Amino acid sequence: MRACVIGAGLSGLAMAYALKDRGIEVVCLEKAPDVGGVWRQPEAGERGPGYMSLHLNTAKQLTGYTDFPMPDSYPLYPRHSDVAAYLRSFAQWSGVLEHVELRTEVLSVQQEADRMWTVVSRGADGAVVSRRFERVIVASGHHSEPALPDPLPPGAAAFAGTILHSLDYRQGSDYAGQRTVVVGLGASAVDIAADLSRYAAQTVISVRRGLHIVPKQLFGTSVDEIAEASWWNAMSLGEKRRFVEQALLVARGRLGDYGLPEPDHPIFSSAVTISDEILSRIRHGAVTPKPAIDRFEGNRVVFTDGTHVEADTVVYCTGFHMAFPFLPPGCPIGPDGSVELYRRVVAPGRPGLYFVGLVRPVGAITRLVEAQAQWVTRIIEGEVTLPSRDVMRAEISAYLDDIAERYGRTQGASIQVDVGPYLGELRGLINV
Repeated sequence: MRACVIGAGLSGLAMAYALKDRGIEVVCLEKAPDVGGVWRQPEAGERGPGYMSLHLNTAKQLTGYTDFPMPDSYPLYPRHSDVAAYLRSFAQWSGVLEHVELRTEVLSVQQEADRMWTVVSRGADGAVVSRRFERVIVASGHHSEPALPDPLPPGAAAFAGTILHSLDYRQGSDYAGQRTVVVGLGASAVDIAADLSRYAAQTVISVRRGLHIVPKQLFGTSVDEIAEASWWNAMSLGEKRRFVEQALLVARGRLGDYGLPEPDHPIFSSAVTISDEILSRIRHGAVTPKPAIDRFEGNRVVFTDGTHVEADTVVYCTGFHMAFPFLPPGCPIGPDGSVELYRRVVAPGRPGLYFVGLVRPVGAITRLVEAQAQWVTRIIEGEVTLPSRDVMRAEISAYLDDIAERYGRTQGASIQVDVGPYLGELRGLINV
């Protein structure tokens, strides 16, 4: 039996290792020049989200693989280059590296009448190759197609400065002495604003909607360790919210005191932003909060409160579209834009197609990815039988309804999971 894994980042390597460990022939296709996914520093002229100041937001002991822990010499939250080196070391140690084809872009994945999958790819030499596999596992992530406001604010086309997306941002020193504006309050926005503030003449962070900002540690414990603790998972959602809200008031006070908008939603009803730096940089006057951008006027950025700043560079940290251009239309994204996967892994009605790592947890993703990989491997080997398509679709519908009630019906929310419950769910499926 042959399986094809698409992507050689953290998720793809975990999947390839699980397959290889069970004696399943695997080919892993990666369009980049090396393994590592978003943690690998892009080469010159190559687009990628791996900016130089990127660090783990999750503790190394939970982010490293179970069978191959991160080195003791690593700090608790390693920088991107450390993580990239670790992932390459894992690929070598596990023997997966010899199954990875680098600089190989997947062009299309189609299921044939005999239920085999035809994968068409283009290699480094430009040659297009078509191969057939019994199983295909997509582990390519969702940080490749930048999302910008459409349309951009009035006057953007005539803006005298530069407008870019975080995908094209590398390091703060590139903007030394410049007047900069960062748009957003997610993970990349606060990272980039803090980085720029050490080099730029001016750093403004433009925030349309308040988000909950959580430090990497509470009470001296990494928040991802808390997310996996039994006492935490024994709490109801309401109890978790009250606990964290009180802890945040003690740790950092109200966000309004920093000039940021207060969130209009309770915690854990939208993505949270993990950051130890941004509030400190604001308090030190290195970053200035502003509301949403209303319009551009020449070299000025005008905000919705009527204030304005002159700017040389505006960095939009507004996330990414989930794009799988090599897959059939409607897979795995449904008509309303939600990701539709049974147990967040299986595509109903497309036997032999699976997704690993297409989840967004509040906490470390590695244990979830490893459990997904183990479950998929057991399905492939026939040790686990999937339910009917109708049963799978019913589970998806129920999950998305629950998500919509808590987070609203958005594409990003459709991959949100709670670490403890989801990990327990996967382990239950593995041990059936």
